[in-house]
Amino acid sequence: MILTVTLNAALDVTYRVPALVPGATHRVTEVAERAGGKGVNVARVLRTLGDPVIATGLAGGAGGARIRSLLADEGVREAFVPIAAESRRTVVVAEPDAATGLWEPGPIVTPNEWTAFLSRFADLVRGAEVVALSGSLPPGVPVDAYCALIEAARGAGAWTVLDSSGDALRHGLSASPDLVKPNAEELAGLVGHALPRPAAALDALRALAARTVVASFGPEGLLALTKQGSWHAFLPHPVAGNPTGAGDACVAALAHGMIHPRPWPERLADAVALSAAAVRAPVAGSLDLSDYRRLRRAVIVKEA
Repeated sequence: MILTVTLNAALDVTYRVPALVPGATHRVTEVAERAGGKGVNVARVLRTLGDPVIATGLAGGAGGARIRSLLADEGVREAFVPIAAESRRTVVVAEPDAATGLWEPGPIVTPNEWTAFLSRFADLVRGAEVVALSGSLPPGVPVDAYCALIEAARGAGAWTVLDSSGDALRHGLSASPDLVKPNAEELAGLVGHALPRPAAALDALRALAARTVVASFGPEGLLALTKQGSWHAFLPHPVAGNPTGAGDACVAALAHGMIHPRPWPERLADAVALSAAAVRAPVAGSLDLSDYRRLRRAVIVKEA
């Protein structure tokens, strides 16, 4: 079983418009409402792949109840811990070839609520092979939360994947997760300078305190540093669409690869293709497997 953790879950609302013009009034052509947060999107993709998965995290108020209800409607198993404060909403205004995100702040979590989550996590992780820890930390959650969860997962014999940013990522790295997946911006924040292209980033990956690093560079693809070698995986042409859930699809592919182990070039090709299929999908956390299979044949993987 794969356990996904979303401490700052959200109710995602996607508005589709022909074009976003600042200062103008827009007629929305389509509205989609989904349970959201990075780990929730990871769980949704894993379910699409057929992997057993449970989504956990923190959810509160009417928004939290709606998040749990929507997951149940999709058939995604959830074990969210309730909190008193209202879960946030995220709004994406999606154009045919771009997306603009509006993220509300997260709810305030009390010390007792955090203690309750740690207890629930300790129960859940005993049945997990992989734990995917994704996204930001809401106010009140300790900045070293991911460090504590990684150590608890390791104690239970589970592999860990970390996908976060800022201080939450930095503290999580101190626990040496099995795999960390920064994007170019997050990687720059860790090393103190911009790394816009994969070719310039391999030394930065070596400096991170993780056993395996897979860094995403958007249309430039993935750069991976593993014990078996390093590779650059990419598509020959960029894919147009909504990139909001691409990183989450990548994390799902990497977690999937941990319980279905294959050579790293094949895992990376899967991750690139699933990410690209997610870009083509209308809302984050969804994808068409036929798109994935078609894109998978086009992925190029080179030693780095």
